[in-house]
Amino acid sequence: MTGQIIYKILLCTVFATALIVFISLFITSAPYGRHSRRGWGLTINARLSWLIMESPSFFTMILMFIIGGRKTNLIAILFLSIWTVHYFHRTFIYPFLIRGGNKKFPLLLMIFAIFFNTANGFINGYYLFIYSPAYGMDWLTDPRFIAGFVFFLSGMFINLQSDHILRRLRKSGEENYKIPGAGLFKYISCPNYLGEIMEWIGWAIATWSIPGLAFAIFTIANLAPRALSNHKWYIDSFSDYPEDRKALIPFIY
Repeated sequence: MTGQIIYKILLCTVFATALIVFISLFITSAPYGRHSRRGWGLTINARLSWLIMESPSFFTMILMFIIGGRKTNLIAILFLSIWTVHYFHRTFIYPFLIRGGNKKFPLLLMIFAIFFNTANGFINGYYLFIYSPAYGMDWLTDPRFIAGFVFFLSGMFINLQSDHILRRLRKSGEENYKIPGAGLFKYISCPNYLGEIMEWIGWAIATWSIPGLAFAIFTIANLAPRALSNHKWYIDSFSDYPEDRKALIPFIY
């Protein structure tokens, strides 16, 4: 089976998975963090699970870059840098910053994440470094790249800021959840999810690629229902939760 066939199969799989995940998460919330519950089989340390399941995204993209023949292409190097900066933080820094990292994470979900992140890293890397026509230097001034890159950076800032705000809510050793109120938390319950959605929409625009679009759609399908679940959890858990706060998009959703 050629790389091109594998690419097309996995690309279709990511789109199909987005639809399945979107429907499933409206039926049942993802069983970890504040929604942890029994009945999902074996579990693993949360910090270890984050490191294991996010690392395929980091390493697969690097592997595709090495295999591809565009090691001197500035745009290819730039896209590799954008991707690996995000996933270096997500894989090797974020797991050791989160509160409650010693909690358990379902092994079944970790296995699914490993498969998805490997497939997603492959289709994006294969397209950028092997399959697509090479990006020329004029892409740096293309409105799609500029808008996408700015959107990605804005989303990353919101994501990191929101995670920082959540970490500061609880002191070391504390496990009780509290109502966040700084940053975009003044307007929505899950600005960290909004930030990540913005990142991958920005990536899709900056790369102007079908794999980028597939990842953006999956991210929305995965995080939008979870934002709604978290929002409902806050309302059910705190009688003084702000009534005008939305789940994911200020003043709208």
